[in-house]
Amino acid sequence: MFFFLSKVLDFVLSPMLWFIGLLLLALMLRHTKWGTRLLLAAFGLAVVLTNNALVNEALLAWEIPPKPLSALGHRDAGVLLTGITSVTKSPHDRVYVNQGADRLLHTLWLYRAGRIRKIIVSGGSGAIGTEVARSEAEELRILLRLAGVPTQDILLENKSRNTHENALNTKALLAQHPDIKSLVLVTSAFHERRALGCFRKVGLQPAAFPASYYSTDRRPTLSYWLVPSDDAPRLWSVLIHEMVGYGVYCLLGYL
Repeated sequence: MFFFLSKVLDFVLSPMLWFIGLLLLALMLRHTKWGTRLLLAAFGLAVVLTNNALVNEALLAWEIPPKPLSALGHRDAGVLLTGITSVTKSPHDRVYVNQGADRLLHTLWLYRAGRIRKIIVSGGSGAIGTEVARSEAEELRILLRLAGVPTQDILLENKSRNTHENALNTKALLAQHPDIKSLVLVTSAFHERRALGCFRKVGLQPAAFPASYYSTDRRPTLSYWLVPSDDAPRLWSVLIHEMVGYGVYCLLGYL
């Protein structure tokens, strides 16, 4: 039920839904003083939602900053969180990756650089009411094997459906591998804050290695601050969802 409600919350938290709602209310109340106020509010919201600089500044404040490889040291294993493949896309003779593919690439980079000895892939499936051919962890294992990572260096946890379960199930997996004592946690930069909190809550102390940044470097140009972006509303949606998710996890005691 919690998993289903989280998906419904995604829709409710969409800033574009708020914008459309304000426009509809303004239309319904167009012959009253509230109609004008709501129309102005909708216009103001549109300006904020399409401003690339504003959402980028918010993302820069929320995302965990990147960490140089030299500052990471060496760890026994890297925990790669899933959520970057489309398991419901057919044909299933290949793996489809999406926005967060840097999670996989940066984990592979850590492995090839000798910063981690093993890779733990954690995650089941985010599909609701749909049979899937493979879990997301199994899909990422396929890609890791194609990249030349030996089978014995890949550990799977393929039951988790959210970040809280990632932490719990990874801890259970590690109980079977007492040789793994130090970890690095690889996930998207906007998600790293919540993921670290969940892992620390269950007694694990991974180092953070954020990847897949939505933010960009700040630019001192007029185009950065003034030119509207059609991608900015989507970025606001991602950020708002994650911040609310962080708050919900705090209330539930997951952090």
